[in-house]
Amino acid sequence: MLKLDTRQSFTTLLDALTLTEADDRPAITYLATDEEPIVVTRRVFRETAERYAAALTATGIGPHDLVIIAHTQNLESIYLFWGCLLVGAIPSMFPTLTEKLDPDVYMGNMADLVRLSDVAAVLTTDEFASLLRPVVGCPVLGSRKLAAVELTETSKSERPSPDEVAFLQHSSGTTGLQKGVALSHEAVLNQVAAYSEAVALSETDVIVSWLPLYHDMGLIAGFLMPLIQGVHLVLMSPFDWVRHPSLLLHAIDRYQGTLCWLPNFAYNHCARRIRKRDSGGLSLSSMRLFINCSEPVRYDSHELFRERFADNGVREEMLGVSYAMAENVFAVTQTPPGMPARLDLIDNAVLQREAYAQTATPDDPAAQTRVSCGKPIPGTAVYVVDGEGNALPDRMVGELAIAGNCLLTGYYRRPDLDPFTADGRYRTGDLGYMVGDDVFVIGRTKDLIINAGKNVYPQDIEAIVNGVDGVHPGRAVVFGVPDEREGTELLAVVAEVTTEDIDERHRINRTIRKEVATQSAVTVTYVELVGPKWLLKTSSGKIARLANREKWLHESGRLSQSSEN
Repeated sequence: MLKLDTRQSFTTLLDALTLTEADDRPAITYLATDEEPIVVTRRVFRETAERYAAALTATGIGPHDLVIIAHTQNLESIYLFWGCLLVGAIPSMFPTLTEKLDPDVYMGNMADLVRLSDVAAVLTTDEFASLLRPVVGCPVLGSRKLAAVELTETSKSERPSPDEVAFLQHSSGTTGLQKGVALSHEAVLNQVAAYSEAVALSETDVIVSWLPLYHDMGLIAGFLMPLIQGVHLVLMSPFDWVRHPSLLLHAIDRYQGTLCWLPNFAYNHCARRIRKRDSGGLSLSSMRLFINCSEPVRYDSHELFRERFADNGVREEMLGVSYAMAENVFAVTQTPPGMPARLDLIDNAVLQREAYAQTATPDDPAAQTRVSCGKPIPGTAVYVVDGEGNALPDRMVGELAIAGNCLLTGYYRRPDLDPFTADGRYRTGDLGYMVGDDVFVIGRTKDLIINAGKNVYPQDIEAIVNGVDGVHPGRAVVFGVPDEREGTELLAVVAEVTTEDIDERHRINRTIRKEVATQSAVTVTYVELVGPKWLLKTSSGKIARLANREKWLHESGRLSQSSEN
């Protein structure tokens, strides 16, 4: 396996064990509700990837061509990705159009991306291909068209150099505005080696994942790492999982899963949506780690999940945490396997007032539990810095900056964007603090709200709002609205509800204001209750705070109040 002490024996992603040890051991088991599992051996995986590579070669795709894979998540999208790697092209996984994305905005932004990034081809489903072809200025190949290509031998291009770009990860956001994070073979292999050590990965591990492959958590932890390391991957569609979340538990039970990565909302979704009758008799005791990669991690989400599935074998030490981002390939930190994540009880009032994580006692009404993201993985260093880049002491809140051997090469075809500081560090835009080597993430710099001199982190307020009865869990957003007269930012809450009853809406409105004031000591000025599907999400499924802020300002007629257009 690829580890720190064997790192030099791997030069590019084409050294992946699933490709080089093409035997009959399972590479991927693909699951779908009410269907028989599809088991793909290493041999079949390699042979199929090579057939797709031949088809891509026959269409004219070759070394250094940027190829967008905008597919529904299935085995074909996986073969296409590796087929691109085999011919030396640069693949990038993208979401296809779903009901959660505005079709006009998606199409327009995709057209801009194709033009600005000089995309060689878009590979997608037959249905979506017919919609996309009139919009973008490059070939769009659906499944049937690619399958009908007369195959030739795969172009025998020179083996890529370790420092060449292997693939792109695109940041969350509307498609055309996304930055293409260019990652070299060397950086990806450094990450896989270091992160495998951090989670004590072994050949006997079984990774179970529903995560979308267009997001770093799914692409690296739930796709590339197991295939590079020859570890059995049990995979399912995110759309299938959302509708049938118990599919994940059944997969862990059946295949003795040991590792699974989840964001906060997935812990809540499983705990609230999986019925007792659907989890009864299932064992999750084979799991070594459920790893939360949200920023910031919610302690209450962990507790909700642990309590709900305690009877199925979930224990506190299984709930790990990783701070991750595409610009570092994936993981920046990781909590130690087999140990509970470190908890830090801090005074939230001091945090808001002084940007300092002062310890608190459990009986302090302002006490708040923060969850450590763990320590930096080997080869990566984390710093907390002020606005001028100066290092801050323990417990002082500042921007997190990282340095190491997993960082991006740059942003693809964006010479105007230099991601590095003069000393070679990458400033993440995330706010956090450190206690010794433990990293605590509390929010984004651009999301921070300054309300009456207090530093208000919208994620904290959103967690309170999401707990109000009548608010659709996970469907609330909080942002600041500048008030020039008062010289401060006012807090606005937009939350989705299903009820149309006026009295019930008034109750929800009052409860939101009361709970926020009680639990955070800040006052909400605006509460807007909206219907289902009002809130905009990014392509990776996160609430798009800035986009929703602009939408609310526009629809409420308050756009002129915003100084950030």
